Amino acid sequence: MGDENLWTAFEAAAATGGALCSRGGEGDDWPAEEWSAAGISIDTRSLKPGDIFVALRDARDGHEFLKSAFDAGAAAALVAKAPDTAPDGAPLLVVGDTLQGLRDLALAARLRNFGKRIGVTGSAGKTSTKEILRAVLSAGGSVHAADKSFNNHWGVPLTLARLPMHADYGVFEIGMNHAGEITPLTNLVRPHAAIITTVGAAHLEFFDSVENIAEAKAEIFLGLAPGGVAVLPFDNDYFELLKERAEASGAASFVTFGENAGADFRLLEYKAAGAGARLRTSIKGEERGFDVGIPGKHQALNMLAALAAADAVGADLDRSIAALASLEPAEGRGQRTIIQAEGGDAVLIDESYNANPSSMAASIGLLGAAVPGAGGRRIAVLGEMLELGPDAPALHASLAATLIEAKVDRVYAAGELMRHLWDVLPKDMCGLYAGSAVGLVGAVEDAIKSGDVVMIKGSNASKVSAVAKALQSRAANRKRAS
Repeated sequence: MGDENLWTAFEAAAATGGALCSRGGEGDDWPAEEWSAAGISIDTRSLKPGDIFVALRDARDGHEFLKSAFDAGAAAALVAKAPDTAPDGAPLLVVGDTLQGLRDLALAARLRNFGKRIGVTGSAGKTSTKEILRAVLSAGGSVHAADKSFNNHWGVPLTLARLPMHADYGVFEIGMNHAGEITPLTNLVRPHAAIITTVGAAHLEFFDSVENIAEAKAEIFLGLAPGGVAVLPFDNDYFELLKERAEASGAASFVTFGENAGADFRLLEYKAAGAGARLRTSIKGEERGFDVGIPGKHQALNMLAALAAADAVGADLDRSIAALASLEPAEGRGQRTIIQAEGGDAVLIDESYNANPSSMAASIGLLGAAVPGAGGRRIAVLGEMLELGPDAPALHASLAATLIEAKVDRVYAAGELMRHLWDVLPKDMCGLYAGSAVGLVGAVEDAIKSGDVVMIKGSNASKVSAVAKALQSRAANRKRAS
């Protein structure tokens, strides 16, 4: 999680202005002042021995879990009170508000670190780009980034508070679903480079237009450190708006990525190759070809964005490019698994981690680029996309054209909003519609045959990942049997 001594008692107290204390305890020792912590946790289920437990008040009050935290080996707890449930002798750091205390730790962690920080936002591809950055920056130094998509009002300060003092690089995913949410987070991170991966129809339930989404994403530039670089999607409809906002925010320069002529980091040609791909690119005017470990043109563009940001903060470009060959997709973001099917093997592409129109189109394109085995088909299993507001029915229906263009053979769809797609699909593409993703599991399992390629995609709340898990269990069973 971090350095062996990420925080000492006195460092944490100085950062937060909190009071070191403990309940009860015996002897001459004063445990409230003698602890040091290796990490920070807000969840007792994932807490590691030596972590500071931060008792946030969210869906549940973290103060209710103090005993569980210390039973799990917490070094101390950041609390807003010292309740009776706190074990005797357990070190506590008492602050007025624990979320603010976490932010204070984050600020102190940033100020004592002299590495470079990169912020990432966008309507799709944030987590993938964060992981690509982790890989390319690791080729030339130590990198700190969250293991999960910790991109909200507590996830960003938690990630920053875990930043080791001597890390060479920090990568921070910054998300939002309302205007004004990115500003305090980017001001906390103060990135030296800020990426907007793309702007598209996501969270339209909370915005009047995609242009307003672009304005909200552009808030990331408000926190740029002096001399900071804006990394912009050159092909996006809102590029000029993003560029203007970056310049108005004081960005020292900007660099672009995309497919269109004029992009600084330009994708000239994409070819699927085995489990990955071969890219031909133009990088700052020099044509370069190289292999990458994960497929998908959308991922290739994420890689170019990551290379642009890495180059902007001084990372060695040759080392960064070489690191792309060993990339592996994260869970739910393009993992490929060979699964057992009727008559032989099929391929599962698990894209089930969340969805909006931009990422859904990219995943369908990934399926379209896949080559089925002999007699095999392209099969899409789709859960509904949420938080799209009044345009949601039309946005779901519009996926039909994308599916047809990708030459998808069969579609299985779940959720009320997916009904709008189902009603306009060509009949020969229709596999099964169900009210919930769980209702698709058996039908999809029964339908898959040797040579098929199955892609699964949907918003997290659609629970379409249940289909992916069911199919992945076939792979596990097959491996155990072999």
